[in-house]
Amino acid sequence: MTRSLLLSLAFSLPLMAQAAAPSAAPKKGLTVDDMLAMQRISEPTASPDGKLIAFTVRDTDVEANRGRTDIWMVRSEGGAPWKMTSHVENDGSPAFSPDGRALYFLSSRSGSSQVWGISVFGGEAFAVTKLPVDVNGFQVFPDGKRLLLTLDVYVDAAKLEDTVKRDEEQNKSKVKARAYDELLFRHWDTWEDGKRAHWFVWDPAAPTTAVDLMQGMNVDSPEPPFAGIEQASINPDGTLVAFAAKDAGREAAWSTDSDVFVVDARGGKKAENLTADAHGVGKGGWDANPSFSPDGKTLAFLSMQRPKFESDRTRIALIDVTKKGAARVLTEAWDRSPSEIVWSADGKTIFTSADHLGHHALFAVDAVTGKERLVVEKGTNQSVVVVGNRIVFSKDTLTSPAELFSAKVDGSEVRALTSINAARVANIAWGESEQFSFPGAKGETVYGFAMKPANYKTGKTPVAFLIHGGPQGSFGDHFHYRWNPQAYAGHGYAVVFIDFHGSTGYGQKFTDAISGDWGGAPYEDLMKGLDFALAKYPWMDGNKVAALGASYGGYMINWINGHTDRFKALVCHDGNIDERMAYFDTEELWFPEFEHGGLPWENAPSYAKHNPIDFIKNWKTPTLVVHSALDYRVVESQGMGAFTALRRKGTPARLLWFPDENHWVLKPQNSQRWHKEVLDWIDRYTGHTPPGLG
Repeated sequence: MTRSLLLSLAFSLPLMAQAAAPSAAPKKGLTVDDMLAMQRISEPTASPDGKLIAFTVRDTDVEANRGRTDIWMVRSEGGAPWKMTSHVENDGSPAFSPDGRALYFLSSRSGSSQVWGISVFGGEAFAVTKLPVDVNGFQVFPDGKRLLLTLDVYVDAAKLEDTVKRDEEQNKSKVKARAYDELLFRHWDTWEDGKRAHWFVWDPAAPTTAVDLMQGMNVDSPEPPFAGIEQASINPDGTLVAFAAKDAGREAAWSTDSDVFVVDARGGKKAENLTADAHGVGKGGWDANPSFSPDGKTLAFLSMQRPKFESDRTRIALIDVTKKGAARVLTEAWDRSPSEIVWSADGKTIFTSADHLGHHALFAVDAVTGKERLVVEKGTNQSVVVVGNRIVFSKDTLTSPAELFSAKVDGSEVRALTSINAARVANIAWGESEQFSFPGAKGETVYGFAMKPANYKTGKTPVAFLIHGGPQGSFGDHFHYRWNPQAYAGHGYAVVFIDFHGSTGYGQKFTDAISGDWGGAPYEDLMKGLDFALAKYPWMDGNKVAALGASYGGYMINWINGHTDRFKALVCHDGNIDERMAYFDTEELWFPEFEHGGLPWENAPSYAKHNPIDFIKNWKTPTLVVHSALDYRVVESQGMGAFTALRRKGTPARLLWFPDENHWVLKPQNSQRWHKEVLDWIDRYTGHTPPGLG
């Protein structure tokens, strides 16, 4: 195009704009900045009369590089929500007093994490606890006076001051060396300090101290997969506390065995194990998330049967606390894994949520027969709260972050209670998506999702092929803040993501299929699923596909690099390159021991069966390697090794390393950098020009 023609067009554009009918500016697709601007709702809880719902809202302060949380309120019948707290520090974990007149919450506004309170009618917040150690979680006793607290303390500390004194001595010492005699010596992103999470009872009569219900117990909160305040329950008359705990002794690193205990709420007595091998559901399995029935006679809990397997089918089990006999599995006939326990007021129903065919659905389970009933299916639904003959829950989808909804207990008359992100959602052009299925490995049906680029009109577009981690996980109808398909659709990509063999929500047999077969059926599913999508959707350009994955997805990227050159670019985030060495690097040894069928020096062929390091000779696809220093699950040497191999072979590669992140990238500014690097990388090698830059 000549310079004179360009000038002519430039001068004519204003006249053309004046002559044309006025129109609104086109919406843009989702960006990382849009995600960071979303307000994140969590922790809904109902007042005793069911008229009010308190919840937590997180706002992201990009400049401060952190999130801030406040307590909000909304009427259960609907109406505009309002802020209860507004502070520069974090306020969260709301809980009503039994009379409904006060709202308690955790806050760090005093310099340490303590329980605070505020009248539901408004006013200034007031400090409730003033303990010398941080409060990590709490529940309110039925008498409205006492609190159940979880605090990190040294097992042999007689009182809280002893824990404080020991911490102060360590902080003052110029010697920062650590010494360990047992595993785990570090976990997730933190080095072990010898403290354990214990449950305490706090009474306002002695506001600066608390009674340790677990005195001398060398146990900690159970993991996996759920941990936190849901690991304890107070019976209706306030005399007993049930809690879940895992032995922190010699086998902690290679055992998933946790148990449910019950203890006198007054303290001074030894906790009783209700799910020891003689009474539990499965010997050496995982038992957690206890919840007393409304009459206090029954304790429900979640249970896994197989030792060392963190992705076993989760069952709801019941135990009679008056007889303390063997537990009864309630949901043996249901081939799903419930993730929460919420009793109806009459004790006849347990509400729960579970992965279900690419969604996270709500279910009602009969507390006698165990028969389940689907209540809310589509989207990601969780955090159930019972309010009379209705339930309140959190719901998010591929086109909306979480909002609170209300429905009748049968799932009818669903209505939104909050819409705090409505304006932000309305300003975004969302990529249209649909779920599909295809014959995958072993001739079995496998599900996936396909998403169009935002503002798609015509022609073929490059494809971002996303691979989920876990590996026992799912990429489905969910608004994700780290691996959001809409961020790629908003950048002009078609998106495909497959729930391969090993994914959750399709029955336990399907989930089990990946163990010992990491590079087999899952790889076959991914390749067949991508082929199916490319054939089904003519708007996808099969010659311009980039594959991206994290954790197991990162492992799969390394496996893909050794087995196909069909992709223009790869992104490997926190992925193993060597399964043999990864065993010695990681902290949770139960995971590789189950997945690979034993110890690497006893079952070496299993660790070598699908090992990416043995196929480096075939690596040729340009790869962005992302890793973080605080990732103790998949340690940074795995990513550095992959980058070293790529560059030594002369394969185009780039290493993006975060010194202050763990297995995830959580800090806002780091997230911005991550998204820019990832999108720039796949743009470079697919030849894609982002919207607005063409």
